[in-house]
Amino acid sequence: MSSTRIAILTCSIALAIAAPLTSAHAGDNDVDKVNGSIDAEAGHAWGSLETVNGSIRIASGAITGSAETVNGSIKAGDNAHSGGLTTVNGSIHLGSRVQVDGGIETVNGGVFVDRGGQVAKGVTTVNGAIGLVDADLGGGIDTVNGDITVGVGSHVKGGIKVEKPSASWLPITFGKRQPPRIIIGPDAVVDGPLVFEREVKLYVHSSARIGGVTGATAVPYSGDRPPQD
Repeated sequence: MSSTRIAILTCSIALAIAAPLTSAHAGDNDVDKVNGSIDAEAGHAWGSLETVNGSIRIASGAITGSAETVNGSIKAGDNAHSGGLTTVNGSIHLGSRVQVDGGIETVNGGVFVDRGGQVAKGVTTVNGAIGLVDADLGGGIDTVNGDITVGVGSHVKGGIKVEKPSASWLPITFGKRQPPRIIIGPDAVVDGPLVFEREVKLYVHSSARIGGVTGATAVPYSGDRPPQD
């Protein structure tokens, strides 16, 4: 993900969130805030959920449109159903059997999709780990500095790309920076290529199936966990 794309993403989220505040065409079930968190409970017809400074919590079993925030996390409980999920500074955590009718994007924050999760498109981060457990992605995975775990039984229908970081998107660290760890777990499947534009440590379980690898050498393993660095 280029720095230009990140800048566009940040600006577009802020504009999309601010615009409905003065628009007469916002849906009756949409929630638009500048400051404050949003709690979407089950049993209510929710539209899009948008805030600038606040987190978004989608309750177990709730159904919503897309959810977007700039400074805040997004959390969806078990069996929730939503549109695309986007944040700039915050994590995104999905419970079991959550369905997302779009993609998942964050800049500074991790992404976790629990068992039975279904995401129609892909997952994108810059500085944040990505973890899947028995989950399905309709697209690929794209990151710059984040670790990736395609856990047991997961299926990524696109490929995986770890982009070369620009100077403006390097995380602040003390000491030697470790390369991202990419783990393809037991019975996991990654359709499409695995492309690495920077140094990574790639571990692939003997029962996993992946596409072609560019820019890294896969280290095979057969136990429950990959080797420690």
